Amino acid sequence: MRRVTPALATAGLAALLATAAVPAQAVPEQRSDRTGYGTKAPYEPEQNPRTYQKAPAGFVPVLTENVSRHGSRAATDSEDGDLVLALVAKAEAADALTAKGRAFGPKVRALQAAMSGVGYGDLSGRGKEELRDTAGRLAQRLPGLFATIARKNEKIDVVSSGQGRAVDSANVYAGTLAEKDPELKPLIGATRTDVDLLYFHKAAGGKAYRDYIANDQRLASTLKSITDQPRTHSAAHSVLRKLFRPAFLATLSTDDQVAAAQAVYNLYAIAPAMAQESPGGRGWGLERFISRRDADWFGYLSDAEDFYEKGPGFADSDITYRMAEVLLDDFFEKAEAKRAGTSDLGAELRFTHAEEIIPLAALMGLPGSTRGVTASKPYTYADNAWRGSEVAPLGANIQWDVYRKGGTYLVRMLYNEKETAFRAGCVPVSKGSKFYDLNELERCFGRTANR
Repeated sequence: MRRVTPALATAGLAALLATAAVPAQAVPEQRSDRTGYGTKAPYEPEQNPRTYQKAPAGFVPVLTENVSRHGSRAATDSEDGDLVLALVAKAEAADALTAKGRAFGPKVRALQAAMSGVGYGDLSGRGKEELRDTAGRLAQRLPGLFATIARKNEKIDVVSSGQGRAVDSANVYAGTLAEKDPELKPLIGATRTDVDLLYFHKAAGGKAYRDYIANDQRLASTLKSITDQPRTHSAAHSVLRKLFRPAFLATLSTDDQVAAAQAVYNLYAIAPAMAQESPGGRGWGLERFISRRDADWFGYLSDAEDFYEKGPGFADSDITYRMAEVLLDDFFEKAEAKRAGTSDLGAELRFTHAEEIIPLAALMGLPGSTRGVTASKPYTYADNAWRGSEVAPLGANIQWDVYRKGGTYLVRMLYNEKETAFRAGCVPVSKGSKFYDLNELERCFGRTANR
């Protein structure tokens, strides 16, 4: 989440005056206990596999392909903990800590040490477990496919963004498949890197996007108007008064209070991902130090930033998700090659980041990612379904299973392991079915001319 600084507080003032203010009543309306964690929410499968639809009679699986966000991880750096600990030390010297403040410092130091031990930005124990469990469920869902892959010596291709946590996720996932069925081990290729495909926001195809993030005044002023609300200031004060005495708080500027409260929230949000590294594996207990209401508000601010910078964003622009076309194209190309008989691939396994999952979800029109907003009616929980914890939690995944009967190929999509309809306008093979003819998906996504 972008920190509030004096520079940010004054940037784009002229544009801000022209931007509609966020409604004062735009307080988060929660849909689940995980919403307040935003995209740091640990992974949970969204559907019981016993309730999956069966493929139409005579169809057998011939290919599975996915894209997965890396699993739960440590924070990417120590900045939040360092900020909080510096403030705690200053308050301690002034005898300005509350009882909770005195307890909070050791908790943060222990969490920092655990994250440093794991490696900042690297997979935690929970993250590795998420990937093992997801791979295990894949093997259980499609036993016939993996038996066919082994019998025909088909390939299992594994590709990542090249970033450490994505590479590690790929290796854990593929390793689990090999453990489940040793006959698959020689068929699983070494994890390869494709930056253009799976780190596109930093690759050549993301140049226009990066310019938008750095220079778009409407984006900057909108995010400022959302963050710089009285509710943010009151939530920040509410967080910090649990830790620091009033006289000490009075020495901090409004912006400094918001930045410090955001740091407390960020530690709270990452703590569940590090649960296995906590004493006794029982969790860090940081919910003692921030109320659910305040965490929900800072979770909303984090979601707003992700919505505008990576998700559906402004309704009159596709700059945040246009670059995900390279990844959607790859999904189609793998299915089309199977249909054409030019591929000996049995599984395509891709591992990436929220910066790729979120735009892909918007491009595909997946649930919660179907509607952008206008400058006059900004993003709020009250009137937009987008939630980071549901769109791209840690370990989020999108999977296509391809089935064949004769010359007909069907596709079933799972989104975080939930059977999910393709976007509006795509017609399934029968009413209520989650299976779609590949020809129909090509028509629906405008790929007919590519055949």
